[in-house]
Amino acid sequence: MGSERIFTTPEFQRRYDRVEISLLTPKCTLVPAHFYNPASMRQALSEVVALRDEDAVDAVEVPSQGAFLIYSNSIDESLSRAISQTVLTTSGHPARILPEMYYILDSLGACSEYNKIVCSWMDGWLHLAIAQGKSLRLANVFEAVDFTTAEYFLFLAMKKLQLNPEVSTVCFRTPLTQEQEMSLYRYFKAVEVR
Repeated sequence: MGSERIFTTPEFQRRYDRVEISLLTPKCTLVPAHFYNPASMRQALSEVVALRDEDAVDAVEVPSQGAFLIYSNSIDESLSRAISQTVLTTSGHPARILPEMYYILDSLGACSEYNKIVCSWMDGWLHLAIAQGKSLRLANVFEAVDFTTAEYFLFLAMKKLQLNPEVSTVCFRTPLTQEQEMSLYRYFKAVEVR
């Protein structure tokens, strides 16, 4: 959908109790709460991703993981900002734009199985989090220009963590084509798209 639809789509004209706007930014890192220091956020993020001087850096607490997600939404994208200023909460405040990794980490708790695999793939990036029980094992973003590359990183992560896809369910937060879903079904016990 193009940006001109923001002002004419009825769903964007209403107010909601809760609004979640996710930005698929690869510029993020997870820091345990006891190591988190607001004064060194930029330095911590620049150690894992390339930051430009003009990139704004922010952080959000992820209580379920006992950590802070440090991120930059500066990826030369303006659609999410336009949506956040248009779609307001019932209190009249604009929605906060958070990185996709925040919502992935937040949704791990909704997985009922012991092996929790949640990911998103879009615009050349695979966002992936894997947990076993309540223990987070991996949270990372991989550059994956096509779905085959995204699958490669997914299976590589599972192999490194010694997880068997045949007894695991993978949950995607982004849409999959029927072909992509069937490709995953060849390896996983189940595939969920949320």
